Amino acid sequence: MYKVLVIDDEIRMLELIELYLEPYAFDCYKTTDANEALTQLIQNRIDLVILDIMMPKMDGFELCEKIREFSSVPIIMLTAREEQADIIKGLKLGADDYITKPFDENELIARMEALLRRVPPKEMVERNGLIWNKEKYELSYLNRVIPLTRKEFELIGYLIKNPNKVYEREMLIELIWGYSAEIEGRTVDSHIRNIREKIGNVEFPIEQHLKTVWGVGYKWIE
Repeated sequence: MYKVLVIDDEIRMLELIELYLEPYAFDCYKTTDANEALTQLIQNRIDLVILDIMMPKMDGFELCEKIREFSSVPIIMLTAREEQADIIKGLKLGADDYITKPFDENELIARMEALLRRVPPKEMVERNGLIWNKEKYELSYLNRVIPLTRKEFELIGYLIKNPNKVYEREMLIELIWGYSAEIEGRTVDSHIRNIREKIGNVEFPIEQHLKTVWGVGYKWIE
């Protein structure tokens, strides 16, 4: 069952979209708040986002940009704004598709299914012989399992799934511990030290790949 996050400032629209998705067995998460949407994306494995533009506090353009800072989840902008400039802006900020209201429910479902078919599974990722397996919650190298804590496993997962992307310490804290967690950057540093030591113990050349970006955070280099 695919998990879909629907973000719109109108409760009626959220309920209508949920009604459309129900016969297709989508698991629907709904919110009118952009910050709540970010929390949902961090805490749940969301497969697709349906995003309105005209929302209070943080509009859909800004929210789309923030999502793209840490996630490649497919995004469909579903909005009453139909100007060509808005469509181009949405796509440039990272949306995968753009549908204007009023919309045809069958077209929405068809576009959702088309995007979901394109998304490669990320339950298992291989980088330089290092295998990150989400299903087993296991990291291994040359058939040797590397004993990581849950937080260490999640942290290295974000890095190796998105090579060459710099993750700030604050972003890693939000992704792994949550927005409300009172965690300092040195906690991330401590976890990185442990990860380097444990992966180094299986003779993987960790220093060639897990890099510190001084004063910012960390990234994985292929």
